[in-house]
This record gives sequence, C-alpha cells and structure tokens, in this order.
Amino acid sequence: MAEDGENQEPGDENAGEVNGSTGDNNGQENTEAGAGGGAQVPPGAGNPPGGAEPPSGGGPEGGSGNPDPHGGHGALRMVDLPIEDELRESYLTYAMSVIVSRALPDVRDGLKPSQRRILVAMNDLNLGPGSKRVKCAKISGDTSGNYHPHGESVIYPTLVRMAQEWNMRCLLIDKQGNFGSVAGLPPAAMRYTEARMGAVAAAMLDDLKLDTVDYIPTYDEARTEPTVLPSKFPNLLINGSGGIAVGMATSIPPHNPTEVCDALIKLIEEPDTSIDELCEIIPGPDFPTGGIICGRAGVRRGYKTGRSTMVVRARCQIEEMKGNRHRIVVTEIPYQQYRDRIIEKIAALVNGDRIKGISGIRDESDLKEPVRLVVELKRGEDPDVILNQLYQFSPLQDTFSLIFLALVDGKPRELTLKEMLAEFLRHRVTVIRRRTQFLLARARRRKHTVEGLLLALANIDEIIQTIRTSRTQPEAKERLMGIACPASMMQRALGDEGFKQFQLERGEADSYTLTSVQTDEILRMRLGQLVNLEQEKLSGEHAELLKEIIDYIDILGSPSRINGIIKDDLEEMKRRFGDKRRTEISHEELGNIDLEDLITEETMVVSISHRGYIKRTPTSVYNTQRRGGKGMKG
Repeated sequence: MAEDGENQEPGDENAGEVNGSTGDNNGQENTEAGAGGGAQVPPGAGNPPGGAEPPSGGGPEGGSGNPDPHGGHGALRMVDLPIEDELRESYLTYAMSVIVSRALPDVRDGLKPSQRRILVAMNDLNLGPGSKRVKCAKISGDTSGNYHPHGESVIYPTLVRMAQEWNMRCLLIDKQGNFGSVAGLPPAAMRYTEARMGAVAAAMLDDLKLDTVDYIPTYDEARTEPTVLPSKFPNLLINGSGGIAVGMATSIPPHNPTEVCDALIKLIEEPDTSIDELCEIIPGPDFPTGGIICGRAGVRRGYKTGRSTMVVRARCQIEEMKGNRHRIVVTEIPYQQYRDRIIEKIAALVNGDRIKGISGIRDESDLKEPVRLVVELKRGEDPDVILNQLYQFSPLQDTFSLIFLALVDGKPRELTLKEMLAEFLRHRVTVIRRRTQFLLARARRRKHTVEGLLLALANIDEIIQTIRTSRTQPEAKERLMGIACPASMMQRALGDEGFKQFQLERGEADSYTLTSVQTDEILRMRLGQLVNLEQEKLSGEHAELLKEIIDYIDILGSPSRINGIIKDDLEEMKRRFGDKRRTEISHEELGNIDLEDLITEETMVVSISHRGYIKRTPTSVYNTQRRGGKGMKG
C-alpha cells in the first residue's frame, strides 16, 4: 500500500486487486549517493587539513579554484555524460528491474518474486498444511527481513490475495481471520490474521531441497533463494496472473485444474497436438467467481496468438413477481468485480435516469450465497430490456483482456496456449532429471558407506581395538585404512549381484580395505553403534540401494520414463485439486448491443398537428385518459 507522498509505480504485484490495496510499494526513497543525478560532497571535502578554505584566487599558490579536470590526489572528478545516453541506460535498468523482479510471473511456476518469497519464507517456518497457523505479521516480517527488499506493508497485500477464493482458482494460502470479501471490504491488519500454506503451495514446494532448481543470493547476500519453485502444480494457467510493467502488461485468466492437467497429459502423449485440439480440452478460462463468457472466438484468438479480448457477463435470472412485476437476480459476477461496487454503479445509473424502470436494489448475499443481488423492476417494465441496459452500462458485463505474457528464461515473451503448456513440461523434465541425479548421488554415497560398515563388521574386534588404542584420530584413520577384509567375506555379505557391482567399482582383488570416506564415517560413530551393527540389516539395505541406483540410472537414460513420472504427478494434481467448471461459455458471439434492445417494445400512436408537429404517445396513456384516441367526448 503506497505511503503518503509516494507515487505508485509500475510493477505492483496486485495493484487494484486486493480490495483496493496495492500489492507492492515501489516508491522507496533512494538514499544512495548520486540518487539526485550528481555526487553529494560532504562539507569540507577536499579542503586542506585543519578545515582551512582553499585559496580562491588564481596564481601558482592557490590555482584557479576550480576542480582539477585530470583529478589529482584526493580531487573530485567531474565526468561529462550525454544526458540522452544516461537517461536511456538508467531507464532500461529500471524497466528491466520492474519486468524481471516485480511485475511479470515466471512461466514455470507462475509466481512473481514477491509471491515466491512469501512461500519460501513460510516453508522456512515449517508452515505446511498440517501445521499451526501463525500471525501474518510474522510471515510478512520474515519475508521482508530475509528475502524481499520491501516493507511488511507491501508484502501483506500479496499474501492476502493468495488467500482470497474470489481471486485465486486454487488457494495457495490457508487463511484464518478477516481477509476481505467479494463485497470489496478490506482485510484486517496483519497482526489480527493468521495463515499457513495450502496444499497447492506445498505441492509446488515439493523436492525443493533435492537440488531441483538454481539458487541466487538474496538482496543482502546473507542467504540464498530459489529462482523458481519445482512446482508439480501448473500454477500459471490455473491461477492466472496480472501485472503492469514498463511498456508491457500481462493478463492471464484462471483456468480449470482438471482441464489444464488433461491438456498437459495430452501434450505428453502427443507432442504434435494442435492448438485447436487443445482448445477442445481447455475451451476457455474458468473464473473463481463463475460468470458467463460470451462467445469462443476471442478466447481462441488469444490461445493462438497470445493476445485478445473476451466479454464476461454476470449470471442473471429473471423471476416473475405478483402484480405484473419482475425482478432480476444476480448470482455470479464477472472476475475482479466487487459486489458493493456493482450496487453503487447501478444505483448511480438509476438516480441519474440512465436506466429507468428499476424500483429498488438490495443485497441478499450471505454465507451460503456469497453473491445474490436482487434488482426489482417497476410494474409493466420489460425485464429483458432492463437487463440489456444493465449489461450495457454497469459492471455486470466486463471486457477481459487476454495477454499471455510471462518470463521465459528470464526474458518477457508472449506465448500461445501450447507454448505455455510446453514450457511447463520442459521445466518439469529439468526438475525430474535434477532430482534423480541428486537421489542417485545420495544413494551411491550411502551404498559406499554401507559397504564400509560391512567391511568393518567382518573385522569388528580389530576395528574396535584399533580405535581404542589410537592416540589421535589421524592415527586411528591411518591404522583403520590398513585393515583388510577377504574378498570371500565381502561376497557373502553383499551377495552375488552386489559383490559383482562392488568389483566393478573397486576392481578385482583378494582382499579389500576401507577408503578414506568409509573410515571417516566409522570414526564418527560411537563404539556402541559399531558393536550393535547387524550384518543382515546392512546387507538388506545394500541390496535396496543397489536397486534404487539401477532405477535412477534407467530414469536418466529414458525420456519415456521421465514423461511417465510427470504424467503421474499431473494425475495426482488432478485427483487432489480438480473440480467442475464454474464459468459457462456461451457459443453465441456477442457484438455491440443494438439501440433497439435497450428500448421497451410497446404500441405507440403518432399524431401530426395542423402546424406540422409530430408527437409520439404510448397507447397506455390514452387508456389512462379513457379517450381512445378520438378526442374529447361531446
């Protein structure tokens, strides 16, 4: 939320999205030297010792009194720069900072840096779906102190938006307390609300500690942060994103989780799938607030080109009342419109005589029906005409821009639907490969350790005696590495398959000794642990590790197995988070509403006077006057 006296700049994460709150404060004051365009010189800088002023006159003693252009020892150097070059360079630096670091989501996990940092900070606090919720002030403070170079007051609105069910198709934050409402009411202060990660966010953070993504230093270089989340959940398309950068903007609508997962699975099975075929699986956006999308042409154009518009209408029903009266009931509203704002706009239209025929409007929303607005009409009014007028002049009909702009390899790029899906799959392939490589290296290290323990177990008495009689650890290590174990004993301990693999790694020999790594592991163990070693348990663990290693190597060498793992993950996401479509897509294309649709159809009498004036009068007026259009009686 912008502070007093500060201007809201481009790049806000949630500008205008969290009940009027802004999502980031980019009006931070620049206190660095030179922020005003020139170096700030402290008083007395460059003066002789003792604070004496330098001579002001010319001559050999004092010089000219001007700064030395060649910059002698301790002199202030003034560098002339073309203002066009400096403006261009400074503006481009600022623009790229906003584009990459604030306003645009990454195509891989669908998150902006501020959102990603909040989830990482919550992960550090162990705020998983099964944990106890903590104060949002704590989460915002940790995010600001550890990861995000802005204050808590600009982090909190971002956190709030990820917990609002009317903004997110699948919630990333599990909230408790007042987080605002679809009516447009603001959330409570961060000291009153609590939160933890939702199941979707936890799925996006899975495997984060398995070296699946790259890390970079944080703003203060005190720790590191991930550049992207592993994200087995296709967040960008499902939850959408919006943001304004410098010279560009993104507006990606939410989609149905089941449809997105099905489209990804289709693309895995048939990489040559066309966009038209994908559009049959994903017919259009699926907003958390429901509504009706009018026509499919705009949606398909956006999916094919990356940019388009579509018309979204509220869901309205016309109900009959007694006395030849009707009412219009609104149960779903367009995405990112607020209930109270709609009521205020309709009331202003009625008070300004822009829409006639409405007798009253009231809000009947409650917990069971978050949106229920009732518009009562006057007796005899045509409800279809009034509804068309409401669509034309009120927020019950809205135009939504489709701009599929996201960061791809750190650069902004407009994408088609297929390209967005393909980029997510490419990310998942990288994550699966890196995870498998990490697990393979870990299994190999553990296998090597287990082999050392089995070797030590074959000579356990000598091992223990050597450790006890050694004066120093280096001496113990040297003596342990000299203890040999017959190959036959290792073969019995490892089994035929295990010993064969062991020989491939260590070579064929009559006996084997401990390696440096194995010796260090033994020396880290207590004597009691060494005594309690069980050969059967170690042999079983070695066999399991050998199977895992073979499996990991097979995965890394088989693209089809990697695709199978990704497909299984998507099936899991669909099973856990999939649901029915909320937004209806009308096949009727909506053009401009004709003027005739806004005028009530009724019978008129057109009369012409002797002077040539023409007058249009409804027949209902004649019926009221009981004249029948024949003039005065008598």
